[in-house]
Amino acid sequence: MSYIAVIGAGSWGTTLASLLHEKGYDLNLWANEKEVADEINDKGTNSIYLPGTGLPAGLRATSDIGLAVQKARYILNVVPTQFTRAVFSAAAGRINPDAIIISASKGIEHGTLMTVSEILHETTGRRTAALSGPSFAKEVIRKMPTAVTLAAADADTGLILQEIFNTAYFRVYTSTDIIGAEIGGALKNVIAIASGISDGLELGHSARAALITRGLAEISRLGSSMGADPQTFAGLSGLGDLVLTCTGPLSRNYSVGLNLGRGMKLKDILASTKSVAEGVATALSAYELSQKRGIEMPIVEQIYEVLYMDRNPEAAVRSLMTRSLKAEF
Repeated sequence: MSYIAVIGAGSWGTTLASLLHEKGYDLNLWANEKEVADEINDKGTNSIYLPGTGLPAGLRATSDIGLAVQKARYILNVVPTQFTRAVFSAAAGRINPDAIIISASKGIEHGTLMTVSEILHETTGRRTAALSGPSFAKEVIRKMPTAVTLAAADADTGLILQEIFNTAYFRVYTSTDIIGAEIGGALKNVIAIASGISDGLELGHSARAALITRGLAEISRLGSSMGADPQTFAGLSGLGDLVLTCTGPLSRNYSVGLNLGRGMKLKDILASTKSVAEGVATALSAYELSQKRGIEMPIVEQIYEVLYMDRNPEAAVRSLMTRSLKAEF
């Protein structure tokens, strides 16, 4: 079967590598930290990112990026967005000319305001696709039912990738709207921080429902302005991922917001974990992107101010609730 490289051995990368390995694919998992690769090889565990979880027998990892990608026909990127450019710039010269790169990372790059698939295409020149949707690593690794979207511009490529990733517990739907899938996946993390703040302030279920709904409206406005199909945001990579990330206690971004709402400082929250909450970095990029494109995104703006301007979360809530009145649609 086709050789696959999974780049990034955090919780999601390790989970997807385990899924593909159990399907019988010849696979290598790249870890940035040598100690993580060594533990996967020697003990069959990844205690830093998936504590208490045994990995499938025979799953192999390496910390040599060139070795990881050199034979790969399919490369799955699970590197945090802000590090993707550096990792794939270093790997580009070793990547198979016919390789297809699938992004499972969710964010927008600082400065360039590019999505991950755009970064990957620019650094490698290879075809790209995106895997997105409501999925927690700790549930997928336990084979709990999950459904996601695989977006590829070429429908035939999408069908091939659908077959590669689909299992009896991990159902994969196809789409041709890469930008929609990526914008939905990136921006839901910012709204999840808002949802966590709301719960941390004990504002109630009604407030959280309003944030999810109005957050979806902001995501749809931005994505549509970038050429996405508005229907995408009603699907798994839009509404589905948004609901999960805004309500699930396993969400890193929700947890960041929850602790902010309870009075913790951002630097202390981020220092307490090795896992990356993509929404923190994406809030800055999303705010800048909304300003550049002239798209009104009041929730994103307030989260940007809370994270980067040290705005009091309660003041941010007041700003949202006292804006000028308008029609919903």
